[in-house]
Amino acid sequence: MNVRLLYKEGVLTAKVNGEVDHHSAAEIRESIDETSQKLKPYCLKIDFSEVPFMDSSGIGLILGRVKLYKLWKGHVVVSGLTGSLNKMVELSGIGSVAVIEKEVG
Repeated sequence: MNVRLLYKEGVLTAKVNGEVDHHSAAEIRESIDETSQKLKPYCLKIDFSEVPFMDSSGIGLILGRVKLYKLWKGHVVVSGLTGSLNKMVELSGIGSVAVIEKEVG
């Protein structure tokens, strides 16, 4: 499994690790959605700090969760983006529909 889920005080954190491609994105999506349906958190934080590579499937993964969480009046935070992942997310315009958490330091 390429994702570890942690729930605390209404926030579901999805710590993604490894490459995010078509196959792994489907597994990650299913895991997040199943847990989200049960817990109905107000916030999903997707942490990409352990992801060395992501293709457009990762963008789809984020956007799909944004739509889901809007149905529940919640929101999505994307964190841990480095280098090419950050550039891809910026170019996709995700910052207009989700919070992009910049690394401090």
